Amino acid sequence: MIVLFTDFGTRDPYVGQVKARLAEHAATQQVVDLLHEAPDFNPHAGAHLLAAFAPVFPPGCTFLAVVDPGVGTPRHAVVVQAGGRWFVGPDNGLLSVIAARHGDARLWRIIWKPEGVSPTFHGRDLFAPIAAEIARGDFPADKLTPIDALDVEFDAGDLARVIYIDHYGNAWTGVRGVPQNAHVSVAGERFLHGESFGLVGKGEGFWFINSVGLLELAVNRGSAATTHGLAVGDPVQVQRLN
Repeated sequence: MIVLFTDFGTRDPYVGQVKARLAEHAATQQVVDLLHEAPDFNPHAGAHLLAAFAPVFPPGCTFLAVVDPGVGTPRHAVVVQAGGRWFVGPDNGLLSVIAARHGDARLWRIIWKPEGVSPTFHGRDLFAPIAAEIARGDFPADKLTPIDALDVEFDAGDLARVIYIDHYGNAWTGVRGVPQNAHVSVAGERFLHGESFGLVGKGEGFWFINSVGLLELAVNRGSAATTHGLAVGDPVQVQRLN
């Protein structure tokens, strides 16, 4: 299985081109579109989203992860093995949180330079062929070199900021493991805890732990982002009580 995680969006031709390259090199592999609306140009937010999503997928799968505002610059390309899963993408911090949260992580730099690679589309020309080889069980040792550390490493602890806003207007944060009695506030507004949408009144704001273990802010049958003016990057205050 190859899992796609990008900021490419779905209205443009980029995802289709990546899938065509994957079909060329790994025709028998199932390709799953996990997310193509990761926050644009924001590998920090993407790193925390990717780390939260990864455990939902079975060991052995390969993630092709591209949030790459530095494409075409001297930034390196890497392969990470962590938690029994594979990750292929840029060395800009995007893969650093998942690597740091697993003591078994192994790292390689991609040293292969394919002929005709586009300086603006490494997702298609560089990352996709490597991900395809790994997914079909042909580890490309001749195209990689082991490394001890990534060039860019984000703090692997919780990120107390909004990291994603879904189409409902729910605001995901990079905070995990919050007890129900915690005080949570953002943009000057206090949110009370609720287990789920149907357990709070229509139009009421609340926070909950979502299906991938992250603290999420929502308004029942409404948009937390619109109601409270929330955006990716906004700080979130979480006070854990004794």
